[in-house]
Amino acid sequence: MKIGTIDIDRPVILAPMEDVTDRAFRQLCKRHGADIVYTEFISAEALRRGVEKSVRKLTADAVERPLAIQIFGNSVESMIEAAVIAEGYNPDYLDINFGCPTKKVAGKGAGAALLREPEKMTQIAEAVVRAVNIPVTAKTRIGWDRESINIIDVLHRLEGVGIQALAVHGRTRSEMYKGRADWNWIREVKKHARIPIIANGDIWTPEDAVAMFEQTGADGVMIGRGAIGNPFIFERAKQFVKTGKPMASPDFRERIDAAVEHLKLSVQFKGEKYGVLEMRRHYATYLKGLPMVSRVRNKLVREEGWAQVIDILLAYGEECEGYAREGTIRDNTEYLNDHSNRLELNY
Repeated sequence: MKIGTIDIDRPVILAPMEDVTDRAFRQLCKRHGADIVYTEFISAEALRRGVEKSVRKLTADAVERPLAIQIFGNSVESMIEAAVIAEGYNPDYLDINFGCPTKKVAGKGAGAALLREPEKMTQIAEAVVRAVNIPVTAKTRIGWDRESINIIDVLHRLEGVGIQALAVHGRTRSEMYKGRADWNWIREVKKHARIPIIANGDIWTPEDAVAMFEQTGADGVMIGRGAIGNPFIFERAKQFVKTGKPMASPDFRERIDAAVEHLKLSVQFKGEKYGVLEMRRHYATYLKGLPMVSRVRNKLVREEGWAQVIDILLAYGEECEGYAREGTIRDNTEYLNDHSNRLELNY
């Protein structure tokens, strides 16, 4: 798949997710094999107004490359300004969010709402492409609802104004994250495309990544919710895609070690208070399915000191060693294939 100077065969990509794909999580996923990572999506209006929290999301480190910055907005003017600001942070490419289904975004006429206004979507895309000197890509859904699927028209419009790649989530806006993503529509998009197509939706395991490539013919695959608490999915998916040979699923040791590593990165980039606080949303997925985990989780979400949190995690690791000797640790494959209670995130 080629975007500008990036040329990677069948890349496995980290999707943009609000409150998830910050610097800490991006770097953790890169360490575990993600080929390309995206920032959280960033409001164009917030960038043009200099809102500190949004501007801070633009910051990245060299180890994250290739990196895309994703922006969203509902006016040409704000998107042009935001694109120029984002370009100043030297991402490898800029991505436009035309797919977020939430009220926070679509409810304000941005994200997936623009699927109902393809002319305006096209105007925004064209203006952003002209405003910057780096490649511009987009991420979207197959339509607003099942009665108005217009992804092929959207594809041709975006190709026509210079969008260099399109990521397609195989659901409509009205479906949010319910049901199964429709990979058949992604395959149809690929058949009509002149630009690289990145397939997104319901990749929870390395086997899913292989199936997505095979069933859609996509140039790359993008993993969102399936990477939360499971950054290991990237290296395992890549190996399976390239060799057909699966790696062993991560055991409790790898999962606890990753949680510790993630916490350290979070504290490094956000300071102890916010680094510890914002990590709390991740423990449930890192530790899911392990014995007596609710008791440990309750301790983790109450502790305010990062060193103490690490102590709790390491002590739980020792406890799990005992469970392993007893043969009571839940099978890792079962953990990875359990999609229940997955978070409905904004991306």
